[in-house]
Amino acid sequence: MTAEYKVLGEVAVITLANPPVNGLGYATRVGITDGLAKANADDAVQAIIITGAGKAFSGGADIKEFGTPKAIQDPNLLSVILALEASAKPIVAAIHSVCMGGGLELAMGCHYRVAAPGTSIALPEVKLGLLPGAGGTQRLPRLLGVETALNMIVSGEAVKSEVLAALPGQKLFDHLAASAESLFDEALIYAKSVAGKRGDALPLVRKLPCQHPQGDAYFQFARNMVGGMSKNYPAPLKCVDAVEAATKLKFDEGLAEERRLFTMLMFTPESIALRHLFMAERAASKIPDVPDDTPKREIQSVAVIGAGTMGGGISMNFLNAGIPVKILEMKQDALDRGIATIKKNYEAQVKKGKLKQAAYEQRMALLTTTLSYADLKDADLIIEAVFEELGVKEQVFKQLDEVAKPGAILASNTSTLDVDKIAAFTKRPQDVVGMHFFSPANVMKLLEVVRGAKTGKDVLATVMGVAKKIKKTAVVSGVCDGFIGNRMIEQYSRQAGFLLDEGATPQQVDKAIEKFGFAMGPFRMGDLAGNDIGWAIRKRRATERADMKYSRTADKLCELGRFGQKTGAGWYDYQAGKRDAIPSQVVLDLIAQHRKDEGIVPRKISDEEIVQRLVYALVNEGAHILEDGIASKSGDIDMVYLTGYGFPIWRGGPMHYASQVGLYNVAEAMKRFAKNPRDDGKFWEPAPLIQKLVADGKSFS
Repeated sequence: MTAEYKVLGEVAVITLANPPVNGLGYATRVGITDGLAKANADDAVQAIIITGAGKAFSGGADIKEFGTPKAIQDPNLLSVILALEASAKPIVAAIHSVCMGGGLELAMGCHYRVAAPGTSIALPEVKLGLLPGAGGTQRLPRLLGVETALNMIVSGEAVKSEVLAALPGQKLFDHLAASAESLFDEALIYAKSVAGKRGDALPLVRKLPCQHPQGDAYFQFARNMVGGMSKNYPAPLKCVDAVEAATKLKFDEGLAEERRLFTMLMFTPESIALRHLFMAERAASKIPDVPDDTPKREIQSVAVIGAGTMGGGISMNFLNAGIPVKILEMKQDALDRGIATIKKNYEAQVKKGKLKQAAYEQRMALLTTTLSYADLKDADLIIEAVFEELGVKEQVFKQLDEVAKPGAILASNTSTLDVDKIAAFTKRPQDVVGMHFFSPANVMKLLEVVRGAKTGKDVLATVMGVAKKIKKTAVVSGVCDGFIGNRMIEQYSRQAGFLLDEGATPQQVDKAIEKFGFAMGPFRMGDLAGNDIGWAIRKRRATERADMKYSRTADKLCELGRFGQKTGAGWYDYQAGKRDAIPSQVVLDLIAQHRKDEGIVPRKISDEEIVQRLVYALVNEGAHILEDGIASKSGDIDMVYLTGYGFPIWRGGPMHYASQVGLYNVAEAMKRFAKNPRDDGKFWEPAPLIQKLVADGKSFS
């Protein structure tokens, strides 16, 4: 049983005990209803308290039951709340720490609510593409007023209990406790004060009035505002509909309308994608052969080698988390430039009001610098962010091997190089790991944790814990060229080049994939990252994998020195100080001449073909990555693309999207593309994993 029952004199106490957040799983719901029945049958009991054990009242639904029959098995949450309302004896919810989603709906079904200050109150279902489904849209407007409730429901953001308690006319809380420590004692006193009440004397939220003085005009205004901010997500507008129903319908009719909208949203592709993202993000931190109780090393100080863009950004992550950082550079002027950039970034945040001056000063006080490797001898974690060339990495790691203390973790920020080769430059390969941050490192959420053949399990467990501390989404990758993200993006970029050869323009390709939902198309992305990076990789490929076919347009662009925004010209032209991509006649002429030289007659290419070739290239390579064991699950690949490469969140990542389209349809499209003489037919043979899943009628998920 995950709800405990005890009696203290005339008060029965039902304590939710389903750690970590007292999720309202089936066993917990049964525990609540059983406790209610016991309390109502015991003549000695005059009042009931419901509270939560540990660090939450309740965080809502039990994520372990998502998508299983138990999630809706009776007593479901609606049934539990009806049982609360029907109790002959008064029920007091003693709310603390976290009261969200179904947990808040449960509390609103009680007769009275006593809250601890500092409690996070929220109905966050909209973040999963849903709306509250157990009366949240009907009860919260009755307790807080329509506007406050609608803002909370549409945003899904948490508000502190003391802020809500201070609102004029609020009925959510009957009493705000003096402190979290005194909450239970104060709830007990409150329960005793209402112990004699019965029947109609017990207040029910459903009986409270609900209206807005401007009625239709207000809801039209709300729809205009919400619709403008949520164009790819249907849930926010449905939240407006549900709250409006609370103001226009009888309570039970409003409840039925909420349920209808909830059920409809449950099956939208957007909600399915957001729920997939929610689960995949949690699953990404689980490594199949590294148990949760694997011992972790202590990380109390970090050293970063290189004060450039990456080194500075990486350092900021640790400074933000309160961890001291020492930056090493070879020359004082490089060090000075790096520190100036960090200061500039923080000062910009202070200017915008996103960071307090005192916090900025605290962070800078944690930062020290050095020109000597010997000064890194006490660091627990050392991350190199030097030039992406194996010879340079070799020099760095050989020196680290000499100076780093035993047990220090040595990490490389390499984006493509072989971590096993890097580890072999040391006598401690078990301590070496890849930590591939994405640029700008202080902003981007993704961290690819690259596991070498000899990387220790404790090192992996430690780095995954550190990632959480610095607020990164960490995904484990095996060792291969480009790891997960860049190995896949290479195939995407190759397709973009072939599309140019065949008749598309850079702006048509970019617009098509941006309309699909990508933050940026492949050519704008190339200009931002620097086209010379891809050029260097293709030169390396020419010797390592001569069979790899590319369009020559990108090389010809680089031969003109058009490396992108940093040179003021790439696939597009750029004006000084601006990032606007202006179509370039020079580039269009270059592409036309290239087609002429190759004897290619350009053809009209549809946006649909552009999107399919770019996205399915990611999918096919992703399937090979799963077969090779580089990623342990398809959700990890989706997390890489959602948090590091601008894949549209409402589509759930490339592998999830392919499952939604249907792998049979994806495989058939690949077979069509394989027949295109200008493309790479061998690449388009569906990966064996895709063929097997199609044959078995299964999907990645």
